[in-house]
Amino acid sequence: MLHDHSSTQDSDTLAWPTGFRAYTGHGGLREHGDDISVVTSDRPTVSAAMFTRSLFAGPAVVLSRAHAEGRKLRAVTTLANNANVATGRRGEENAAEVVRRVAGIVGIPQDEVLIGSTGVIGRPLPMDTIRAHLDETAEHGLAAFEAAPLDVARAMMTTDTRPKTAARTVGQARIVGVAKGVGMLEPNMATMLAYVFTDAEMAPADLDSALRTAVDRTFNCLSVDTDTSTSDTVAVIANGAAGPVDPARFAEALADLCLDLTRQLASDGEGATKLLRVTVGGAGDHAQAKRIAKSVVNSPLVKTAVHGADPNWGRVLMAIGKNTDDTAIVPGKVTVSFGDIEVYPEEPEADTLDRLVALMRRDEVDIVITLGLGAAEATAYGCDLSAGYVRVNADYTT
Repeated sequence: MLHDHSSTQDSDTLAWPTGFRAYTGHGGLREHGDDISVVTSDRPTVSAAMFTRSLFAGPAVVLSRAHAEGRKLRAVTTLANNANVATGRRGEENAAEVVRRVAGIVGIPQDEVLIGSTGVIGRPLPMDTIRAHLDETAEHGLAAFEAAPLDVARAMMTTDTRPKTAARTVGQARIVGVAKGVGMLEPNMATMLAYVFTDAEMAPADLDSALRTAVDRTFNCLSVDTDTSTSDTVAVIANGAAGPVDPARFAEALADLCLDLTRQLASDGEGATKLLRVTVGGAGDHAQAKRIAKSVVNSPLVKTAVHGADPNWGRVLMAIGKNTDDTAIVPGKVTVSFGDIEVYPEEPEADTLDRLVALMRRDEVDIVITLGLGAAEATAYGCDLSAGYVRVNADYTT
């Protein structure tokens, strides 16, 4: 965790790093509110990006993955409320047209534009209203690019209840991130849509390494409902306006920013009332620690117990034990605690149950597991499972 060279900024006053500007507007993707955003740099950049591994990756992901290979993404555009997934050739053509129009507005090559599209699956984009909106935006050009990070984060939202932003500093450089996504959420590369912009000068290889390391320890340790989205995208764009920074310090700051966004995403999970944090230590390696942590954070029975403030540690043991292929785990070496109270193997006394219930009623609940096999550790982030999650998703398209 950073303390010396990392800082946050109130989201209401958060500004872009030097050289970045943004636009948001209403393109008819939803009934009210901004639903199209564009963030761009006024100078050349280097970039790194990661995408969903879903077999049904949408046209936005397919197109952006190809553009990201050049490591010089300079603009990001996002369409909210419509994933444009499973829409066939028409969907591919529509995504390409949006990229072409945005590239024209900001005056850069098409292959320097990343597109994100998020929302309902299986419905074509409303291209008539999108075209009209982008034509109007083109008339104003970059003069219309006056949106702040909070505006972009808000325009990206679908079922999110609040926008998500974060900022850090490294030397003279700033790093600003925006993210969205609270359902269909167990990343296997990145998470939903998360974009990071910095005026640090970075070598492409260093930027890519920093992103992959950060994602592995943050976004890839996040799960709301075990379902991997068809549209997950995370990207970082660096324009060098603030000059060079130490790559190790930058990587540390980027990881801290991604952890901040991860916590925000988890605590805003669909229907969530609590942030659930599961830490597994004493593992043979990091992969094992993360696997067990996710097994617990993903368990519907654990999640409902957390929602009801029920300290049912038997469900935690179940979630560990169902990893039947992991024969290295020995029950006699395992310990489980809720917060700082051990519940297994030393079962708490009756008078401790009141303390456990009080702990489980907090906004953030910690479950700590040790495997007794080594020194590796990982933390998974999630949320409780409430009736609100069912209501949101039972009526998602109707």
